[in-house]
Amino acid sequence: MAGTLYLVATPIGNLEDITLRALRLLGEVDLIAAEDTRRTSILLRHHGISTRTTSLHAHNERRKTLELLAKLLKGDSVALVSDAGTPLVSDPGLELVQAAQDAGVAVVPVPGASAPIAALIASGAPTASFRFVGFPPRKLSARRSWCRSLIDAGDTTVFFEAPHRLDTTLRLLSDVIPERRIALCRELTKIHEELVVRPICVVLEGLARPRGEYTCVVWPADQPVEPPQSRPTAVELAAEMLVLADAHGSRRLALKELAQKYGMSRRELYGIVESTKQ
Repeated sequence: MAGTLYLVATPIGNLEDITLRALRLLGEVDLIAAEDTRRTSILLRHHGISTRTTSLHAHNERRKTLELLAKLLKGDSVALVSDAGTPLVSDPGLELVQAAQDAGVAVVPVPGASAPIAALIASGAPTASFRFVGFPPRKLSARRSWCRSLIDAGDTTVFFEAPHRLDTTLRLLSDVIPERRIALCRELTKIHEELVVRPICVVLEGLARPRGEYTCVVWPADQPVEPPQSRPTAVELAAEMLVLADAHGSRRLALKELAQKYGMSRRELYGIVESTKQ
């Protein structure tokens, strides 16, 4: 009798974000196929799981699919995990799932953490209708066309982006939908979790050097964007800054609140406030 292929979601950062069922199955299966066995070993050690692991990644997927399918047909149970989150979501494993289904092997999803869903629900974007599109195209011309396709998008769009391509992608988006809101999510569920929600043009102005992979959420075209309030003079901004800083007990929080209120980057606002001291 054939074994079972389990698709097990693992944490995207915080090692506690895993289900009891997932932990039980990871301890019971005959083998764990991991995108990176070194990263998966951290999770397994944390939860005291000693199941044997083998690699399945983009560079060996075809060969490993045949090996794992043979084990499944022999009766072994296999758990497939990615580096983080839900398997197959912009990660390898599709060939194995398709081969298992074609061979009559049971494929069982074990749901859990997902970076796209975590970013979506934290962003404040409409959730009734959304689409996840993976990574934008790498070629500049194709990425420019992809950005233009969002002009009339009626759904919230969720995508991943690498840090070294984020600035270019945001600039291309700003060329076509500068006032559209976007959420930039990084290090979700980790100590240095970061979530920035602004119009694309404003996010671009205040973007520091990107680090780590980003999950981005773009509002749909049919959602009206409330324009920022008209900007006061530099003296008025400085005065309001003093009041907020006193109320919050923090100049940093006051700066953040004012920047969001008037649709400015914190760097720009700081420069304006400091100019009044000269």
